Amino acid sequence: MDFGSINPVVLIASLMVAATPILLAAIGELVVEKAGVLNLGVEGMMIVGAVSGFAAAVTTGSPILGMLAAIVAGAAVSLIFALLTQVLMANQVASGLALTLFGLGFSALLGQSYVGIVPPRTEKLNFGFLSDLPVVGRILFGHDILVYVSLFLVAAVWYWLNYTRGGRVLRAVGENHDSAHALGYKVKRVRILAILFGGACAGLGGAYLSLVRVPQWTEGMTAGAGWIALALVVFASWKPWRVLAGAYLFGGIMVLQLNLQAAGYRIPVEYLAMSPYIITILVLVVMSSNRTRRTLAAPGSLGRSFHAAG
Repeated sequence: MDFGSINPVVLIASLMVAATPILLAAIGELVVEKAGVLNLGVEGMMIVGAVSGFAAAVTTGSPILGMLAAIVAGAAVSLIFALLTQVLMANQVASGLALTLFGLGFSALLGQSYVGIVPPRTEKLNFGFLSDLPVVGRILFGHDILVYVSLFLVAAVWYWLNYTRGGRVLRAVGENHDSAHALGYKVKRVRILAILFGGACAGLGGAYLSLVRVPQWTEGMTAGAGWIALALVVFASWKPWRVLAGAYLFGGIMVLQLNLQAAGYRIPVEYLAMSPYIITILVLVVMSSNRTRRTLAAPGSLGRSFHAAG
């Protein structure tokens, strides 16, 4: 095995790209869960965003328009979940799983005519002389716009949740929806808006996969990224900066695996194939145990439907 062929600078720069779709989806899901809603449909929203963004980018010739289309598509799919769980009061776990199955099937149908097509190139931002700096320039100033958008979203969500009235209202709804309702807050409106935000972020993460990370459309190309994003939120204890660290850790593992394979170390693909299902089981176990939820500081009303009195 030739470990000397692994360039640490390229490795770190690559992990930022690999982590971006997971980070975008995870930060959106964090806001959803902070509002007390458990949406297991992240994978479905991501894959619909991936095919919608790819189709729009190929049709218009603009990756930016493709990303905007993915945002709209992800939010539209999440609206189905919002109607099921907040209006029709359906079970959140069952609705989320159904949303993922719907997204996988719907995207396969939409993407049939786009297989084998190369999308327009997403250019990297030009930071002038900063991009030419040794080591730092390649790591920090050699990326496309969405890498920086994802970092901005983490900072913005952290600030909004902790230092704005809207963030405090959302956290109050997630911690105790009955008390929030008694104080006059519109619980369902807050939750629906949070769900739409989460869907938009997941759709954008999906578009990043099909337009930048792997610039092509392939059926099922998210390959468990939505489940990883979902697990990150739980095991980061619903804290934005921990989600960032976790996303970069997962991104590093994925990139390192590819580099190890190139260096001659073979890792069975079956381990990666089964990881989404293991993650799903772990998340459901955590959500079903009140003791574990308290240990991880989960929002008090997470996964519980709100029934307005009267």
